[in-house]
Amino acid sequence: MNSTLHLLDYAIIVAVLVGTLSFGLRFAKKQKTTQNYFLAKGKVPSWAIGMSLLATLISSVTFLAYPGTGYSSNWILLVQGLMVPVVLMGIIWFIVPLYRKVIKLSTYEYFEQRFGLFARYYSSIAFVLRQFSGMGTVFFLLAVALNSMTGGNMIAIILIVGGIIILVNLLGGMEAVIWLDVFQGFMLFASGIICIGVLLFSIKGGPAEIWNVASTHGRTGFAPYTLDFTRVTLVVMIVNGAFYAVQKYGTDQTVVQRYLTAKTDRGAIRASLMGILLTVPVWVVFMLIGTLLFVFYQTHTLPAGIKSEGVFPYFIMTRLPTGVIGLILSGMISAAVCSLSADLNSLAAVGVEDYYKKARPAKADKEYLTASKWIVVASGLLSIAIAMLYVSAGDEGVLGIVFTLYAIFSGGIVGIFLLGLFSLRANRQGVNIAILVCILFTAYAFLTSTRIGLGEHKALLLDLGRYNFTHDKLMLGVYSHLVVIGVGYVASLFFPKPVVDESLLYRGWKAGRKAAREAGYDKVAVNR
Repeated sequence: MNSTLHLLDYAIIVAVLVGTLSFGLRFAKKQKTTQNYFLAKGKVPSWAIGMSLLATLISSVTFLAYPGTGYSSNWILLVQGLMVPVVLMGIIWFIVPLYRKVIKLSTYEYFEQRFGLFARYYSSIAFVLRQFSGMGTVFFLLAVALNSMTGGNMIAIILIVGGIIILVNLLGGMEAVIWLDVFQGFMLFASGIICIGVLLFSIKGGPAEIWNVASTHGRTGFAPYTLDFTRVTLVVMIVNGAFYAVQKYGTDQTVVQRYLTAKTDRGAIRASLMGILLTVPVWVVFMLIGTLLFVFYQTHTLPAGIKSEGVFPYFIMTRLPTGVIGLILSGMISAAVCSLSADLNSLAAVGVEDYYKKARPAKADKEYLTASKWIVVASGLLSIAIAMLYVSAGDEGVLGIVFTLYAIFSGGIVGIFLLGLFSLRANRQGVNIAILVCILFTAYAFLTSTRIGLGEHKALLLDLGRYNFTHDKLMLGVYSHLVVIGVGYVASLFFPKPVVDESLLYRGWKAGRKAAREAGYDKVAVNR
């Protein structure tokens, strides 16, 4: 692999980084209130919000982990993403207007209105844990890739990119993040299409030969198709993907914040659908790149010792022309910057709305804005520190690690959300009991299924013999949601039936829609 880049490639990368900072500078003067800083209320068109949703969900994980997974195995880990449109097409219509009506900024305001403070803090803490684990992974992947491609120091790469991300958020807020996302979305599509085009023209025999080689070596399809929950199978990924879709688009602050940014309910729904329908093709493109890389290196030499996540960077450096390499690397950096910028902004929103305002209520908005920026800095520095710890990560595929962490930190959040949305009988006491049971279950499952140590000397954190949790960790997240639903509903029966504001329920949205039809106007959304 080339150890250095051409001057032109460096020039392109520097230009993109400077352009990234310019987004923050351009919108800096507008960030005078927390509403502008977190929501850019009414200032961004719905198509841009849709592109922002795409960029928020696409990061170094997509750019590197998906090709790495496609290279080393079949497409089974793509199933989680494919479930998103299947589930969301059925629920996005009422989730968006519900949130825009009942919350101000934090997604977890809804949990408090429905089930009290404990539910709010539990769900927001789970979000924070997921965000930091995910942000560390994004930083780590980017640093590893750039280190292998340029020979740069990984710590220096993490610090430079982290510093840029913090500055963009401090200066420009959500408006800068969204327009940066739009730019990154186009960069992402261009990078993927260029790489697929080069690979297709580099493999002799065309699509027929590609399919033959890939299928012969088990790089196609979604096997195994068995009903086995102890390992990653198609059934496991379908079930996990369905809950992931509800959690990401129904309870995740980074996504829900985009709903609140749009001018109208209709615009928010349109943006959500656009983001969903664009994200899945991008995942497919980068998984396909991994499959094509596998076929390509059946007839070309690949140096020993390169891990699956390193194959795509190696291909970029050795097979793409000068200038194009700089463009691809810029797309990779931009993907990480955009995803992490959205994460930081959302973490600050939750930090201020769920914690700072609770500790210091009824203060001037200027104080809350200042606190928001301090939280951005603190969160950015902490995520950089986590990324440095990830440098010593194990040999497990990064995409698998990400999915596992997400499953562990999901903590029954979807269960709380679904009870709140569909059950008139579920109450605060019952859900609090369910959360406690869920915490105990998650701790048991994690401790009895996680091994630590080196080589053959790995041992379980807690060995209960035949009572160990033996199912795949992706199912841990699913079970935690089911535990909350089951325990929460049954426990609620032992306490008085709550008085619930029906605007917090699906039935309330449905009744409102029916009333609108009877009144002579059937609009999916109206201006707020």
